[in-house]
Amino acid sequence: MTQHKDLNKLTAAGILISLGIIYGDIGTSPLYVFKAIVGGQHISEVLVLGGVSCIFWTLTLQTTLKYVVITLRADNKGEGGIFSLFSLVRRRAKWLIVPAVLGGCALLADGIITPPITISAAIEGLKSYYPNLPTVQIVIVIIAFLFFIQQFGTSLVGKAFGPIMFLWFTMMGVLGVVLIAQAPYVMKALNPYYAFELLTTSPKALTILGAVFLCTTGAEALYSDLGHCGRDNIRVSWVYVKSCLVLNYLGQAVWLLKFQGQTKDLNIHNPFYEIMPTWFLIYGISIATIAAIIASQALISGSFTLIAEAVRLNLWPKVKINYPSEQKGQLYVPSVNWLLCAGCIGVVLLFRASDRMEAAYGLSITVAMLMTTILVSKFLKRRKVPQYIINLFLTVYLVIEGTFLFGNLVKFVHGGWFTLSIGAVLFWIMWTWHTARKIRNRYVKFVEIEDYYTIIKELSDDNSVSKYASQLVYLTSANFNSEIESKIIYSILQKQPKRADVYWLVHVDVMDEPYTREYEVDFLVPNKLIRIDFKLGFRVEQQINLLFRKVVEDLVKKGEVDITSKYESLNKHKIVGDFRFVVIEKVVSRSHYLSLYEKGVMALYTQLKKISLSEERNFGLDLSFVTVEKVPLMLADPETVQIHRIK
Repeated sequence: MTQHKDLNKLTAAGILISLGIIYGDIGTSPLYVFKAIVGGQHISEVLVLGGVSCIFWTLTLQTTLKYVVITLRADNKGEGGIFSLFSLVRRRAKWLIVPAVLGGCALLADGIITPPITISAAIEGLKSYYPNLPTVQIVIVIIAFLFFIQQFGTSLVGKAFGPIMFLWFTMMGVLGVVLIAQAPYVMKALNPYYAFELLTTSPKALTILGAVFLCTTGAEALYSDLGHCGRDNIRVSWVYVKSCLVLNYLGQAVWLLKFQGQTKDLNIHNPFYEIMPTWFLIYGISIATIAAIIASQALISGSFTLIAEAVRLNLWPKVKINYPSEQKGQLYVPSVNWLLCAGCIGVVLLFRASDRMEAAYGLSITVAMLMTTILVSKFLKRRKVPQYIINLFLTVYLVIEGTFLFGNLVKFVHGGWFTLSIGAVLFWIMWTWHTARKIRNRYVKFVEIEDYYTIIKELSDDNSVSKYASQLVYLTSANFNSEIESKIIYSILQKQPKRADVYWLVHVDVMDEPYTREYEVDFLVPNKLIRIDFKLGFRVEQQINLLFRKVVEDLVKKGEVDITSKYESLNKHKIVGDFRFVVIEKVVSRSHYLSLYEKGVMALYTQLKKISLSEERNFGLDLSFVTVEKVPLMLADPETVQIHRIK
């Protein structure tokens, strides 16, 4: 808890870290937002001032009010993000798993489109110098390099992110102020009247709304990275970030207003680069490219964290997770890294230019924001906020985000189908893994462990049975100390009876708090049958091998257990007995008792199981001390099968 309190302290270093970690996506939006709003339309005062007004009020209502003021209150022991939020409210209703999974998948899909669009938009600024520049190839090289370095950790590079992003935002603010000084009247665009006028008079209002939404796509990152920066640091740094963003948008508006009545090819004359002095352009493009890479890095790191949390919550197949540095929260998921890399390169090859990627961008993140709204409303109810305030919150944001979703649906045929398709595939994987686990648990039979105390003790003392191991450890899914899977009893007593000096039952509970590390010990049969319950947060790596060893060491020091070998030749020398883990793998047997839907789920689950980590690897067990026993998961009750004997 001390660590979490320290994170929430307001410090200059904390503010700088916030600038470097969480504002990459929303901070690079000026590269393409105004370009998307204007498109190929005639430039007019209504379009330009209305565009700025829409941007300002979207940032105010969506980013500032919803995320910075309200959602950051949903602090799960210092951590944020949609799965942290789900962990806070999941006990209120089982159906909340649906918005959590939908939101998580939408954020992952967003992680595939963000690096290509931000890096492409930055590199395309060089076209004013080199019209025939092969931007696609350059973007692919940068993306490939970015994903390649993930395996080595980014803590060293990360230390430079804060100062670079401070320079980036300051540059945008200064450039905006210089242009605003030439036409101060542009400040009137902050009046919501101009947004209302544009959206009620323009025949392309829905398309414009879809483009405006791009200015707030990084808002989810503010909440997701709560654990890395702390609430106060995020709130204070956002004031500076928003000011610089708005100043830059106003500066772009001043430049656009010089061409009223005309149409400009904004893919060549990007307003973001046009407001820069000619001598500064090459420096501006360089800083923009670095900022785009930082934005991409933040999305990649966020995707790793999201998948790691999904694995702990049993929403994603078990995958290998590495920890390349000692930095808190930094991890590397090889399978996800290369899948994201392939997806990003695919996006670049498919769309080839940032203006085409804009069509694919925004649709999935709108879904994520809607799901967050639903979960936050449940969090507010848990905090006993008056119902009328919760209803007001839901009404306002379902209308705002529903309108943005409707506006973004216009993009579906132009590229939105791409991210929605990726999101749908990710949803089916998560939903299958979650549902299959529920189906399997339905057919796991538990028995009263107390009924077997005597026979287990007698087996342990029976010298006529060869000893299987001195200390025999089983992983159990039984939530109660009084129960045990019938398959474990079958393994001990019938499937090659396993005599041991001490039998251990190990159970892992994934807790709603992110970094909990606790355990309980229950001596079911003193010196014969011991149960350990690990209570681990959903962001804690489940290294059961190390954790179990630590617990046993503590019990030995306190004299609660004796793990000295019982063999006379070894006992007199105080040699520790051997440990062996037994992992029971439940194999799904064929069944005609499942519905067509459940059969489909179990079929896909079986395929996912083949490419996921095994139970023993997932729990970090030393494979040289593990025995894996495969037992059939009976999906059909033998008692329901009738057969008649004939003479």
